[in-house]
Amino acid sequence: MIALGLAVGTGLFLGSGAAISIAGPAVIVSYAIGSLIAAIIGACAGEMAVRYPVRGGFGTIAGKFLSPYAGYLTRWAYWMTTVTLAGAEVVAVGAYMAYWYPNVPLWAWVLIAGGAIFVLNLTSVKSFGVVEFFLSSIKVSAVVLFIIFGLALVFFGLPGQDATGVSNLTTHGGFMPNGLSSIWIALAVVMFSFGGIELISISAAEAKDPVRSVRSSAKAMMWRLATFYVLSLFIVVAIIPWTSAAALGKDIEGSPFVMVFTELGIPYIGGITNFILMTAALSGANAALYAATRLLHALGHEGMAPKVLSRTSSSGIPALALTVSSLGAVVAMIMAISGVGGIFGYMMALVTVCVLVVWSMILLSYMAYKKVEGDASPFRVFGGSATAAVGLTGVIATFIAMFFAGGSMIPSVLLGLGFFGLITVIYFAGVNKNISTSDDAFEEVRTVTTQVPVVDGTKQR
Repeated sequence: MIALGLAVGTGLFLGSGAAISIAGPAVIVSYAIGSLIAAIIGACAGEMAVRYPVRGGFGTIAGKFLSPYAGYLTRWAYWMTTVTLAGAEVVAVGAYMAYWYPNVPLWAWVLIAGGAIFVLNLTSVKSFGVVEFFLSSIKVSAVVLFIIFGLALVFFGLPGQDATGVSNLTTHGGFMPNGLSSIWIALAVVMFSFGGIELISISAAEAKDPVRSVRSSAKAMMWRLATFYVLSLFIVVAIIPWTSAAALGKDIEGSPFVMVFTELGIPYIGGITNFILMTAALSGANAALYAATRLLHALGHEGMAPKVLSRTSSSGIPALALTVSSLGAVVAMIMAISGVGGIFGYMMALVTVCVLVVWSMILLSYMAYKKVEGDASPFRVFGGSATAAVGLTGVIATFIAMFFAGGSMIPSVLLGLGFFGLITVIYFAGVNKNISTSDDAFEEVRTVTTQVPVVDGTKQR
């Protein structure tokens, strides 16, 4: 539920307006394609994690099957993904709060939200899973209710509301008002929404039964994500003209979901929806900062970052790693104070650049893994390396699309590439000498997983 909650979040609730502005009603197709790419990534990561449920997940696996540098790059890319995501989420909190307090500056809400998650992460982590499960459940439940009421309004109508029908899908310029290529270009925004799909594999190291856990989680998440995203976007562009939703997306000033719920005519429903989405964004920021802190702490412990970052407080909290990982929220606040417009767009694009690198490494690792291991994993992806190649093609196509999307995309791409260039220089300047190439962890889990019955797709053999 937590992984599903992270994957269903601000990218859908707030960022979908930007995707609609690019593709119009055809954004439905963009999200369907995005769901397929995400499904491939999650399944490939899952197969490797079932075979090797090692700590460090796909980063450790990339280090073994590609190269130590690939493992290093993957883990730093994922750290930057989570750091920037935390910043994007607190900006989203500010955007939602503007619904009630339009005259309060954005930086004030970013400061309050950023400070709140920092303090929360300084406290005991024992309740983290419970809190995030609860908040993720609320978030997912909100989407389910949105789909139920939305479909009812589109096809049957509601008390006091006639059925809207699907005419909005073809009016205002047609189903593809910006041409066929807009479906592809919209992927630059759409794929941000699927960040979190890779968490399926990370949990394998702590699962009592990795095969059953990953298989059930992967199958459920793929179908739920595809259903949630495709149906949700269908409802949005069916109920309100895509041009109205697109207007929100230009500056990320509000959520198309709030606009749709407001159309239902239920008293206070717009405000209630906005509150749920604001809570979801705060939850996402908290989870992202938590993940970034643990990732940086692990990097310090394994010699891929300064050793001082591996230190913990008397209560076991990696306080220094937490402070450094708060960089995304700090940068977001500085940008807000400076009056920079479209902050969420910049941060969303940077998250996309970084997560595309992570996904590329996962798929390349999988292809290298299949050459060595073949069908050794108890859980297998249909099509194997060929399926991974399709996913990799989609990831590369998304990266290229970012250059055509314009706006905040290109500066964020260049910043992301600059970051990867910097950590690459640092790696070859000496970090590579500190990284262990021991296969002890793999040998330990290999003995266990070879005794597990084989599962091909979802069927037991």
